[in-house]
Amino acid sequence: MRQVLGETLAWLQANPAAFTGALGEHVLLSLVGLGLGIGVAVPLGLAVAHRPGGAELAITLAGGLRTVPSLAVLAALLPLLGVGFTPSVIALALLAVPPVLVNLLAGLRGADPAAVAAATGLGMSPGQVLLRVELPLALPLLFAGLRIAAVQVVSGAALATFIGGGGLGDLVSQGLALLDTGRMLLGATAIAVLALLTEAGFGLLERRLQRRVQA
Repeated sequence: MRQVLGETLAWLQANPAAFTGALGEHVLLSLVGLGLGIGVAVPLGLAVAHRPGGAELAITLAGGLRTVPSLAVLAALLPLLGVGFTPSVIALALLAVPPVLVNLLAGLRGADPAAVAAATGLGMSPGQVLLRVELPLALPLLFAGLRIAAVQVVSGAALATFIGGGGLGDLVSQGLALLDTGRMLLGATAIAVLALLTEAGFGLLERRLQRRVQA
């Protein structure tokens, strides 16, 4: 164990620029992929929230998308978009859409009927009720979906290495190919730590948001 740890630290000390570069690529992939997924899921959820057929279809498609392995998505995008940053980001966005969309729809459809009725009685339009009443009430569930999506994207970004997307997955794949234990474990450990920090950070923000909503 000490030998493995020593090899990992030795590789990091000898290649700090390679590590920080891979870490920066990984964070960029995760942020852009998550942002794109949110940008698709939230408007779609708001658009179909009060259309039973549309909402059920969206939930079904999101559930189906969840069952598709990330590697299969990458393989499907490869002949269409080639290799590099763009197909990697699109694959990560597809990974982020289902939890955000499903949780948003659950929150909107589970909004307090009394609050919705009161807002309607005050003369609000359906759109105003959706944005000013139902969406704020759905925020805790939406944020829970964001937390799940963020962790999945950070973890899934490791697979971007298979289509030239870069990131910490490069260290793992290179370490395996070269039988370089230090490089491989550094990449794997960094991915795990980044996912844990993402989980902890979003969990803290989620608890604070729930307290504010309750207050």
